[in-house]
Amino acid sequence: MRNCRASARSVYILSTLLLVAACSDSSTRSRDEAEVPLIEPTQTANSVGPFVVGHKRVDLFDPARENRSLPYDIWYPSDEPQTEDLPRTRYPLAGPIALTSEFAFDDLPVSDSGKLPFLVFSHGSGGTNTQSIRMMEALASHGFVIVSPEHTGNTNADSSDTLAEAGAKRVPDVSFIIDTFMGRNSIQGDEFFERLDPDKIGVAGHSYGGGTALGMVGGFFGAQPDDRVKAVMPISAPVFDLFTERALLDIEEPVLFLGGTEDTAVSITNQDYAFDTLTNSSATYQIDIRGAGHNAFAAICDIGNTLIENGLGKESWPSIGASALLEPYEDACGEAAFPIEVAQRIQNTFAVAFFRRHLLEQQEYDFYLRTEWAEENEPDVNFRSRTK
Repeated sequence: MRNCRASARSVYILSTLLLVAACSDSSTRSRDEAEVPLIEPTQTANSVGPFVVGHKRVDLFDPARENRSLPYDIWYPSDEPQTEDLPRTRYPLAGPIALTSEFAFDDLPVSDSGKLPFLVFSHGSGGTNTQSIRMMEALASHGFVIVSPEHTGNTNADSSDTLAEAGAKRVPDVSFIIDTFMGRNSIQGDEFFERLDPDKIGVAGHSYGGGTALGMVGGFFGAQPDDRVKAVMPISAPVFDLFTERALLDIEEPVLFLGGTEDTAVSITNQDYAFDTLTNSSATYQIDIRGAGHNAFAAICDIGNTLIENGLGKESWPSIGASALLEPYEDACGEAAFPIEVAQRIQNTFAVAFFRRHLLEQQEYDFYLRTEWAEENEPDVNFRSRTK
């Protein structure tokens, strides 16, 4: 084991991105699954958790890297008993137009229910850190603190880095976020003082961010793995050409791969190869959603539909700096697209189950992490797993 902004933010949130779709049908799946409990947990993985969700937007700078800017959004569990009169979080889109959250509220107090697990989410290349808000809110409702930084130089608002330059900065970005919050965990008077569990840290990410998540335990563009990361969830992650066989064989931490069979940006064969090679991981899962494309795992439709509902039709998107949204919106939200609400429900269910099982060590969440459950409850999913 090894070791800001209002206008620019409005524009890049509009175009979360990451290109479009890819194909592969995995009809033959090997099964190597341990005996698991058959009783569904009281706090089900496929529903909202017991906590109220708090949210904040914060600017951060890394003094060790020439004050590199790393603004982030954070979602966290709160014990706030009364929220009916509080305004919900609004994620800015264009001018006064914003995407209103169903579950999150700004600036609530952090839950004092005990040591909380800590997650970092890494966005796709040229994307936005608020691209996967439904998953962020779902995880926070289940007791996770989750931070999503903007990888400066590789966002929709700032594309100044080459892909290789961006790749070399991504693992250090995530490690710096972990450093920052583990530091806050030790500062008396900080809202996160003694609220975080330093032994329960995980990373998730989509597309290039999925590669970043895998890189936190396998190394990425010369950056070494971070020993503090105990479980990762790469979503639609590129693996070919970014990870050697040796690097994948060295990974011992639990890994869950999620992707779509109609992803033409990052072929599902990346997941096939990674799953087959990670033979030393303590638990490896592969979830392929049949018919889903690359953008099914981001808030493409929520963003596009909100713009349209507020009088900004697709024909106006180029004039407001959102031309990059057009192709992903058609891919993820057109009549022929896989239902995005189904893809994101599946994503949230497996994210909650995986991190509750492998960070919190709650074995009852094995209930969801098996072929039988997927076959009975998720007919659009190809599932396979290998555990030690």
